[in-house]
Amino acid sequence: MPLQMIGAPGDPDLIRLPWDLPLEQWPEHHLVALPRGISRHVVRFARLGGRVYAIKEISERYARREYRLLWDLVRHDAPSVEPVAVVTGRTAADGSELDSALITRHLQFSLPYRAVLSGTVRPDTLTRLLDALAVLLVRLHLTGFYWGDCSLSNTLFRRDAGAFAAYLVDAETGELHPAISEGLRAHDIEVAHVNIYGEMLDLEAGGLLHPTVDPLTFADQLVERYERLWTELTQDEIIDEVDWHRVDQRIRRLNSLGFDVAEMMVRRKAGTSRLIVRPKVVDAGHHQRRLLRLTGLDVEENQARRLLNDLDAFRVSNGLRHEDEAIVAHRWLAEVFQPVMHATPADLRRKLEPAQLFHEVLDHRWFMSEAAGHDVGLAAAVRSYVDNVLVFKPDEKAVITTSDPLSP
Repeated sequence: MPLQMIGAPGDPDLIRLPWDLPLEQWPEHHLVALPRGISRHVVRFARLGGRVYAIKEISERYARREYRLLWDLVRHDAPSVEPVAVVTGRTAADGSELDSALITRHLQFSLPYRAVLSGTVRPDTLTRLLDALAVLLVRLHLTGFYWGDCSLSNTLFRRDAGAFAAYLVDAETGELHPAISEGLRAHDIEVAHVNIYGEMLDLEAGGLLHPTVDPLTFADQLVERYERLWTELTQDEIIDEVDWHRVDQRIRRLNSLGFDVAEMMVRRKAGTSRLIVRPKVVDAGHHQRRLLRLTGLDVEENQARRLLNDLDAFRVSNGLRHEDEAIVAHRWLAEVFQPVMHATPADLRRKLEPAQLFHEVLDHRWFMSEAAGHDVGLAAAVRSYVDNVLVFKPDEKAVITTSDPLSP
């Protein structure tokens, strides 16, 4: 069978990569040195036309299946990597057949958990990763997706203000259903518990786990956090007709978790004056969508919340409470956000994505102002942040080097 690329590659140079070689033998000049998670398959990163692609060597059957599943997740707006193409019909120079390859678009500024947890891991960092993974699993289950192999290794993490956002990176064992059954949901949680317990033991054996962190307790906490969030999102609530404030409280709790309520299902409980209320929850992203609509900035949920808070503060401080929201947002972009970006040297901007950089500048301004006893202003905060913090940060964007230090 001749070499074939199926999908929407967008970059014609993808077909010119050395598909007649096993991924392990690809020349260094084709590769990008990026941290990789643990995988049962060979994975490499290639950069073409300013974009970075992750390439996984896998059998044709599973490559096609995972490609379709990832596209289904993209269509459902679930947090996952974006599929690009499947390459089949690979043949080596000696005529032997090679495995097919699945190409996905690399998620910029994302890191596998081992890169996030480099050095001795603090408990609060683990807790933030745990929260991100619990939210990811809940969102996938709300979509009807059964993962089958939930783990830290199969997840990518992006910094999201003071927290993390998690993305599925491996859908090889997944299944998409109209709605997930209780049996599949319970099995997914059990698999996640076992996998994460094993990963924590591995970190402990490598001396990367804080002595106060117990691997089993940590894995148990994932299940507890998941169940608490799932219950909040899906359970019926029985209320008296006069207790509508409880409905409002629940909506606010859901919003604080990053979920929107599209509508409420309300029915009367038979033989009583009580009502049964269930919120219809839509995908997370309330703040993301508002910020995107107002400014065109497409960022993570917590980053969007932080930027919107600053935008709202800008509205109040400039006496613009009654001005049209879109006009205020345009002024905030021109007078606040963009000047921070322009004040950051071009060679340092690649270290963090713009929204995360802006968030960290705001944090730095707060700490400086606390120490000074007065607001030091944004310009001074940017200068200090660049000189004393940003220059020492590692790059979190894809960078081409001559060798891959993580190659086996």
